[in-house]
Amino acid sequence: MTPLKSTLAKIARRSLCAGYGALHEAGIYRSAPPPIAYVIEKADWSIKWDGHYYKKGIEARHPGSVSISANPEKIFNRIAHFGSQFIWGLWSEFFSRSNRTVVTYYHGKREDGPEMARHIDEFLSSLHRLDRVVTAASPVERRLLEWGVPPDKLVRSPLGVDTALFHPPNGEERQEVRARLGVPKDSLCIGSFQKDGVGWGQGLEPKLIKGPDVFVEAAVRLARNFPVFALLTGPARGYVMRGLEKHGVPYRHIFLEDYPSVAECYRALDVYLVTSREEGGPKALLESMASGAPIVSTRVGMAEDVITDGENGALAEVDDVEGIVKRAAELLSDSELAEAFKAKGRAQAERYDWNEAALHLYDKVYKDLINAGE
Repeated sequence: MTPLKSTLAKIARRSLCAGYGALHEAGIYRSAPPPIAYVIEKADWSIKWDGHYYKKGIEARHPGSVSISANPEKIFNRIAHFGSQFIWGLWSEFFSRSNRTVVTYYHGKREDGPEMARHIDEFLSSLHRLDRVVTAASPVERRLLEWGVPPDKLVRSPLGVDTALFHPPNGEERQEVRARLGVPKDSLCIGSFQKDGVGWGQGLEPKLIKGPDVFVEAAVRLARNFPVFALLTGPARGYVMRGLEKHGVPYRHIFLEDYPSVAECYRALDVYLVTSREEGGPKALLESMASGAPIVSTRVGMAEDVITDGENGALAEVDDVEGIVKRAAELLSDSELAEAFKAKGRAQAERYDWNEAALHLYDKVYKDLINAGE
């Protein structure tokens, strides 16, 4: 965003907040909304689905507690939970101080670049405005503590997974899915379902924190010894597709119409690879485990929280292509090991069902804030 556009956006947000604040003070809005407002992006993206699942899980136990909002300027005298620190960064200067504010900090470290470093400094400078900071992963929790986030404000509350939507296929279903998605019969299918290119176009410039270069190199090495076929979803995958084409690794990239459609793709896999250098989750960890797709992941985000290495998944160091290839090759060549990972991975994923994750968030974050406001 250019400086002019950034300035105009700030003016617009300030005007919106001031306008709705005046209406609120004048008593125009008199109906009592739910005490918790979960703030999402307007785009149909990950944070929107987090809000959907948190609301569903909490409302089942505490009806009338949560609403979803993409309009922070309309929120007053409530518990406002910004589903990402990036949304909070847009509104922190203008957001009504009548609210008790919660922000989820998923990922990001200063080494990720100057833009992220500036974002982190701005986030830390706003800590006095925040009642709670939530993060999903223990490495990020440790990082936030090192940066000076007060321990009494910081809560680790993991992401969840829809264990009904993401489920292991039976043999017949697996073959039907693979045929429908164009996976060759005798191939070993490796998956990568993420956005790992810069911007929202072709994605020819790699978003390196997501490790697309590592994925390509791992796929190329695996293809030397196995009949590998790569299944890709997600926007901006041009860098990965071009790399696979260059080295003759067959693949298919699918543009999904909506988030739930990705569940079918996991059921076609022999191995899912997380090759990232930085993550807050990712959701793919639990989605693949719930779907019966053995997983190999770098030690990022929630990986060490949910994977017991060698039992329900495999871990490798960040940037360790050789380690990723070795662990994936073990799974592709040892069906008994793969089956053990599937069963134990599914059992672990069930502990992180969204209903459980939602109630954990309510008990650890919202309940105290609700009681404090009464």
